[in-house]
Amino acid sequence: MNATPTGTTGFTSDELMEVNAARALADATTCFVGIGLPSTAANLARATVNPGLVLIYESGTIGSKPTRLPLSIGDGELADTADAVISVPEMFNYWLQGGRIDVGFLGAAQVDRYANINTTVVDRGPDKPEGRLPGAGGAPEIASNCGKVLMVLRHSTRNFVQRLDFVTTLGHGSGPGDRKKLGMPGAGPVAVITDLGVLRPDPATAELVLTALHPGVTVEQVRAATGWELTVADTVDTTEPPTPDELAALRALKAAGKPAKETR
Repeated sequence: MNATPTGTTGFTSDELMEVNAARALADATTCFVGIGLPSTAANLARATVNPGLVLIYESGTIGSKPTRLPLSIGDGELADTADAVISVPEMFNYWLQGGRIDVGFLGAAQVDRYANINTTVVDRGPDKPEGRLPGAGGAPEIASNCGKVLMVLRHSTRNFVQRLDFVTTLGHGSGPGDRKKLGMPGAGPVAVITDLGVLRPDPATAELVLTALHPGVTVEQVRAATGWELTVADTVDTTEPPTPDELAALRALKAAGKPAKETR
């Protein structure tokens, strides 16, 4: 886990990533949320930049307002705080495949230059068994049918790879036009937010390009953490550091899920 302090700023690289991921949802109406970092970002967005954001989880909950970060899509907190709970077939057939959700938020174990995702299996090397991952879940449908997709994950050569060990979820395939050829209605991944910066697909090539750095991070650091020859935008922005209010809201969300310490 990369949660190292960023200089003497008072926040970690994980917190910087999570806050920037939440900000990416500032204009969203509905968000199909993956568990883990995407859920942290989406719930933080509700607590800060977008209080009206409707959170939708794969288990069939619409408008969930958890008071703590859910442990899984089956966490009872999601159903208890939802505006509605529907069946999983209705969630996928009517809401998702019907184009009624504007943003999908996903994580990944591996990502390639075209924002394709692996969450199924990884090659652990010669004479070692494959490393099994959680699997696809709803990610392929989310990436296909949501209006657009955001991704959030930590940046390293282990995660950002030249070639996926397994293609679980299609981002932009092998380049421009692949999504259209396959009949995918959504725009696909539009941003990948990491603990180092932000990558976005080039409109002409669909290849991920470094467009923003977090404070204190250099282009060389991002290139060294990427498993392919990363393209850098002509103008690279610098993201804004977390505000005290954003940090307080994020830390409160995380603290709410921790068991209270016993007192003696």
